[in-house]
Amino acid sequence: DLVHRLAAETTGEWDTIGATCLYAVYDPAACTCVLASAGHPPPVLARPDGTTQLLEISPGPPLGVDSMPFETTTVDLQPGSLLALYTDGLIRRGDDDIEAGMRRLTENLTTHSGPDHSLVETGRALLADPGETPPRDDIALLLACTRAVPAKNTVSWEFPADPAVIAHAREAAARQLTTWGLDDLAFTTELIVSELVTNAVRYAGGPVGLRLIREDVLVCEVTDPSNTQPRMRRARWSDEGGRGLFLVAQLTTRWGSRYGQQGKTIWAEQAIQRRHSHPAEEL
Repeated sequence: DLVHRLAAETTGEWDTIGATCLYAVYDPAACTCVLASAGHPPPVLARPDGTTQLLEISPGPPLGVDSMPFETTTVDLQPGSLLALYTDGLIRRGDDDIEAGMRRLTENLTTHSGPDHSLVETGRALLADPGETPPRDDIALLLACTRAVPAKNTVSWEFPADPAVIAHAREAAARQLTTWGLDDLAFTTELIVSELVTNAVRYAGGPVGLRLIREDVLVCEVTDPSNTQPRMRRARWSDEGGRGLFLVAQLTTRWGSRYGQQGKTIWAEQAIQRRHSHPAEEL
């Protein structure tokens, strides 16, 4: 939408402005990565066992060329996997043989990745490859090393689209926070759960999924079958509703939403205060 609008505002012609794009969402709890491509080169995966692979995805047209929906590809990523995302300046050399450039990148990643190489060292090695000719375009390279959230740090529930389940969802979240020793976040988390589950039940239907993830932060996720993007409203003083997302935004450090194969997920993140134990307790 942005590319189409820029093209219309600057030139009045739809086919003069475009861009390729690769979008990836990694779930550290399920160890899965969902990718969608708009005419962009596929990423390269380096596995912990030392093998590498050019991921097969179904690219759509570049942004601004068409309005067709984009296909998504889901891949399983073991903890410690390395994902290399890049612009075509890294693989285009001389005769623009993109396939040769992809093979060269895959081979270089095999050589320069692994437990003995840091991400910085791997990135420098990939960018330093001279190839047969200098690059003809700007180069951007992004390396991401995956990790997994331990199973004990994740819990999830599923509820029907019934207003009665809102109280059950709050209670379930509060009990889990007590188990994790995060009672100080119970009040705000119950409010967040209440607002997000209420919105899902009221506007999206069921089933409604609730997931809590504890790591460096506490993440609360609510999934529903609707594809409607959530929107924060500015409620008037006389309005009886419309403040749900505003409250979520005020109570959290970050929040947002993402689409899945079916429906969407709204997530909210809270900081966890690190507690310093007594020296005797450490013994």
